[in-house]
Amino acid sequence: MQRQLFWFLTVASAILSIAIHPLKAFANQPSTAADGVQQMRVWQAIFLGFVQGATEFLPISSTAHLKAVPVALGWGDPGVAFSAVIQLGSIAAVLWYFWKDLSRIFKGATRAMVLSDYMDFDFRLCMGILFGTFPILLFGIIIRIFIPDFDNSPLRSMSAIAIASIVMSILLGLAEKLGKRGRDFENLLMLDGLLMGFAQALALIPGVSRSGSTLTAGLFLNLERETAARFSFLLGIPAISLAGLVKLQDLLLAGVDASQMTSLTAGIVSSGVFSYLAIASLLRFLKTQSTWVFVWYRLVFGILIIASISGGLLENS
Repeated sequence: MQRQLFWFLTVASAILSIAIHPLKAFANQPSTAADGVQQMRVWQAIFLGFVQGATEFLPISSTAHLKAVPVALGWGDPGVAFSAVIQLGSIAAVLWYFWKDLSRIFKGATRAMVLSDYMDFDFRLCMGILFGTFPILLFGIIIRIFIPDFDNSPLRSMSAIAIASIVMSILLGLAEKLGKRGRDFENLLMLDGLLMGFAQALALIPGVSRSGSTLTAGLFLNLERETAARFSFLLGIPAISLAGLVKLQDLLLAGVDASQMTSLTAGIVSSGVFSYLAIASLLRFLKTQSTWVFVWYRLVFGILIIASISGGLLENS
């Protein structure tokens, strides 16, 4: 199963590479508007929504793919704003998929607070998600204050993304090798939420992968693979929602024309559909399989980017 998935990802990358030239010829280079959002065709937005949805919840970095794929296709960087806003589709997908779980957790946590039963599992899980959100908020604010032009910093360059992908592949491999995987979802602790939250903050660096860093942390904390992934999805709801809504607000204040809004909407819908499929597929996969396929994929992905830059096939922008 892992070998089949690895070869599927590899073949998909190869097909994409072969398709680059005809796609370049078919699509005009998008222009960048004053608000920083690329002017693109609806079909391009749908395609990028597919890239976002297919990679957001896999531990391979949606940010890296949302930059690498369109750059390789000659479309240019779609921009941080576009990438963040279409993540709202991914949030809609995770809310849809986990709606029953979220309803139970909310009701259970509310009941526990009324009864002052602070040892209740739903209350502790809710607090774990809350505590786990603080680190990325804190570091996000710090970056926004001290590095206001972070979106255009060298950390968003293709070489930085490649290095982050390779480093995270090594860490995920170590977690897979050393993790005991002895704790299921019912044995989650509030401390798990906080520690995985600090790991989530690493995803502020493009190429790290929010799901990849939290899944890696979960495995190091001896959680079962599926448990680590499930909690990672729940933990990402506040962070991804806030990032997407903040960027959406910035765009609306800057002014978005009808064409841009149509593209954003298409990207969000596409992202939502493929995110839902990715969530269901990954949870089913991790019930019986390890994460080694993603370790090797991230390693190959990073090496290919570096090789493409060295060979002049890809700009280190």
